[in-house]
Amino acid sequence: MNVIKTTQTLCPECLKILLGTIFEKDGKVMIKKTCPEHGDFEDVYWGDYEMYKRSEKFAKDGKGIDNPNVELSKACPQNCGLCNMHKSHTALGNIVVTNRCDLQCFYCFFYAKAMGYVYEPTLDQIREMLRNMRKEKPVPCTAVQLTGGNPEIREDLLDIIKIAKEEGYHHVQLNINGTHKLQHDAEWAKKVRDAGVNTVYLSFDGTTQQTNPKNHKEIPKMLENARKAGMGIVLVPTVINTVNDHDVGNILRFGIKNIDVVRGINFQPVSLVGRISKADREKMRITIPDVIKRMEEQTNGAVSKDDWYPVPTVAPITHFVEAITKKPMYELSAHHACGMATYLFLDGDKIVPLPRFVDVEGLVKYLDEKAEEIKGGKNRAITSMKVISKIGSFIDKEKQPKNLDLKRILINALVKHNYKALGELHHKSLFVGMMHFQDLYNYDIERVKRCCIHYAQPDGKIVPFCAFNVIPQWYRDKIQKEYSLSIEEWEKKTGRKLEDDFYKRQ
Repeated sequence: MNVIKTTQTLCPECLKILLGTIFEKDGKVMIKKTCPEHGDFEDVYWGDYEMYKRSEKFAKDGKGIDNPNVELSKACPQNCGLCNMHKSHTALGNIVVTNRCDLQCFYCFFYAKAMGYVYEPTLDQIREMLRNMRKEKPVPCTAVQLTGGNPEIREDLLDIIKIAKEEGYHHVQLNINGTHKLQHDAEWAKKVRDAGVNTVYLSFDGTTQQTNPKNHKEIPKMLENARKAGMGIVLVPTVINTVNDHDVGNILRFGIKNIDVVRGINFQPVSLVGRISKADREKMRITIPDVIKRMEEQTNGAVSKDDWYPVPTVAPITHFVEAITKKPMYELSAHHACGMATYLFLDGDKIVPLPRFVDVEGLVKYLDEKAEEIKGGKNRAITSMKVISKIGSFIDKEKQPKNLDLKRILINALVKHNYKALGELHHKSLFVGMMHFQDLYNYDIERVKRCCIHYAQPDGKIVPFCAFNVIPQWYRDKIQKEYSLSIEEWEKKTGRKLEDDFYKRQ
C-alpha cells in the first residue's frame, strides 16, 4: 500500500473522530478508517492518483478569519461556527431561505416533507445573517447564494434580494430549479434581475428526459426568459455514476451552444449522504477525475484532463494584488481536492481551453514571486511595470482565440485593479467547474478546515458546507429545527398544504 498521508475523519455510523489513511491503490486515491465499534470503512477519495499529485502542487492555505464566531472548545468539526482553526474566509456565503421545494429529488440534501418541518427565516433574520458574514475580518463576505429548497417558492424573494444588495453584497446568486417561476414568467425573471441577482444557479442534470427528468422539457423556456431578462445562467449537473455520467459531454456542448446566456457549468459529483448500502455506494460513486475523464472521452479530447486546475491555483493572483494594494483581498483557498476548473473559449466553432494558450503554472509562479519581492521591500510601481512588460510572455498569441486580448484583461485586473475586466473575461468564455462535496464515507477533516463555501445560521454561526450538510444532526437540522414550524403548524398558519406547491408537469 502506497500511503499518501494520514488525516482525521469520521465514522459514518457514530460520528466518532477517527484516524484515516489516504493511500494509492490501483491508480486511485482511497481513504480508509477503522471504528472500534463499527469496523472498517474504505472508499474512493479521488479517482486518479496522478491527477491528485498534480493537483496537490497547488495547495495553499488561506488567511482564515481574525474574528471567529465561536470559541475553539472541541476538535474539528464538532464546534463549527467559524472558529479560529478555520483556514479560509467565506468566499461564497449561503442563506437557506426555505426548505420547501416543488420537486423531491432522491439525492437532495434536504427538503421540508422529509424533514418534517418548514424552515423559512424572517426577513429580519435573513438581514442579520447577511450582516454576520459581512462582519468577517480581514475579508468580509461579498458573494451570497440564496438557496433552499427552492427559493422561487418564497413570495417575498424580491425583498430578500434587495436586502442582500443593501447589506453590501456585490454578487447575488439564486440557486433554483426553475420549475416554479423561471419557466413560466419572463416578467418575474426581469424583476429578479433588476432586484440585483447576477446569476441563476440552475439545476440541470442532463440533456435528455432520462438523465434529467426534473426539468428537461422546461429548460428551453427557462433560458429564453433568462435571455430576455439579461440574466446569466450557471448550469449545475449532479453527476451520478450509471445514471447520467455518459451525458457530461452533451451537457458541455449544450452550454457552449447557449453561451450567450450560459455563463458556466458547475458539475457536482454526487455526495452520498445518509444511510446507503455499500453496493449502492460503489455503483453511484464518481469523483472529480472520473467526470473529467468522461468529458475527455465524450468530447474527443476537445477538453482534456490537462486543461483543469484546482481551486487554489488562483491564490497567487490574490497574493500579488494584496502586495500591490496593501489590503487583504478575496481569496479562494479551498482544499486542492475540493474542486477543479477551466475556462473554455470559442474560436469560430473550435473549443479552446485557456491552458492551451496560457502557461498557467508559469504565470501563477511568476505572480507569487513578484508578490514576495514587494513584501520584501521592492518598489511596487517598478514591480508593476515589470509585470506589465512580462505578462504577455505567458500567452501564446498564435493559439489565443482571435476575439480575445487576454493580456489587456489581465493588466487591467491585476495592475490597474479594474475588476470589470474579469467580467469581460466571463462574457467571452464558458467557465466549467467541478465541485465534489464530501459525505461520511470519504470525509477528510482537513478539507473541512479549508472550506470556503459557508452557511449562515439564525443563531449567529457560520458553518462550512461539508459540516452543515454532511452532519445535519449537529448543524443543519439541529439549528434549523429551532427556527421552524411543524408542517401541521405551517399549513394551519398559511391555510395551504405543502403539496400545493409540488410541481405537476402539464
